[in-house]
Amino acid sequence: MKWLEHKIPPPIVTALFGAAMWGVAQISPRVDLATGIRTPIACLFFVMGVTVSGSALIAFRRARTTVNPNRPEKASSLVDFGVYRFTRNPMYLSLTSLLIGWTVLLAAPVALLGPILFVLFTTRFQIIPEERVLAAKFGNEFGDYRSRVRRWI
Repeated sequence: MKWLEHKIPPPIVTALFGAAMWGVAQISPRVDLATGIRTPIACLFFVMGVTVSGSALIAFRRARTTVNPNRPEKASSLVDFGVYRFTRNPMYLSLTSLLIGWTVLLAAPVALLGPILFVLFTTRFQIIPEERVLAAKFGNEFGDYRSRVRRWI
């Protein structure tokens, strides 16, 4: 399934998973969780996602390199500062946080499969291919970075 590598932009993948989660939530049992509890928890995940993503975008801009995840070969430098000191994939982590927030809002435990499957899909079809390109382009510098910083968290 190599043909799926770098083909679907991650925000589109996130939206597709979110739509599937909504559909599944419509036909599955829900947890009786008060809106007064559910909404703040979901908002916390949304805020975390937006904050992490914003921090990642700022780091990319400061490094003057591409933010296009479907064209990793266009990277002009390896970003290893800011939020990238803690995770090699903060943008994907932020999208996962948004999906977890969506799961909380939906209050359907089966919808938690969405973020889990998103992580698996993104790792296989986006991250691993990106890492191959970055290893070829940045060599030991990327290898050192990979040994210091986790892929997700």
